[in-house]
Amino acid sequence: MNLKKSLVIIILILLVDQISKIYIKTSFILGEAHDVFGWFKILFIENEGAAWGTKLSDLLPISEPVGKLILTIFRIFAVFGIGYWLWDIIRKQSPKTLILAVSLIFAGAVGNIIDSVFYGIIFDHSNGQVATLFAEEPYGSLFHGKVVDMLYFPLVDTTWPDWVPSWGGQRFRFFEPVFNIADTAISTGVGILIVFNKKAFPKEEDKKEAVADQNV
Repeated sequence: MNLKKSLVIIILILLVDQISKIYIKTSFILGEAHDVFGWFKILFIENEGAAWGTKLSDLLPISEPVGKLILTIFRIFAVFGIGYWLWDIIRKQSPKTLILAVSLIFAGAVGNIIDSVFYGIIFDHSNGQVATLFAEEPYGSLFHGKVVDMLYFPLVDTTWPDWVPSWGGQRFRFFEPVFNIADTAISTGVGILIVFNKKAFPKEEDKKEAVADQNV
């Protein structure tokens, strides 16, 4: 896979990711949900932290704004690192499986960085109202934006039987996380690296075959 194909993948993912986030942000109130199917809902939430909503301020003795700033800066450095990795493997004509996976991870990381860096200065808040794009009174500041999530797949939504110790009578849901297109791209890229590890990182004797695949 060459640089041009990688850029096409990245741009397409970023377009779909940002269009979907802007639509949700300007059409839904925070916490609003709509059923698509019984097992798939659009649920608008905002993530101020890292994966699973974890905040640095929950782990370290620092304020939420400082924790958010540190997290955003860390994400920016991570994006530059992934970008360099992608450029390097394309330059070295690495297997297209590896280039595809890293392209997906890079696109997803950039997609969420856009939210973290810019959304705080272009949107107003979504609490009890539909947000406005390029609002006169934005909800945050540069580097303090919240990541928009909306894809929710409660594949199982039931109650534990009363006879189950500790959890009897409590509600059980699977799959609980709410995520976005960028998260999906990152997870898919990581999944490709795990499942197709031998193709992504071939042994020395397989490298000639991998290089030949680049020219197909």
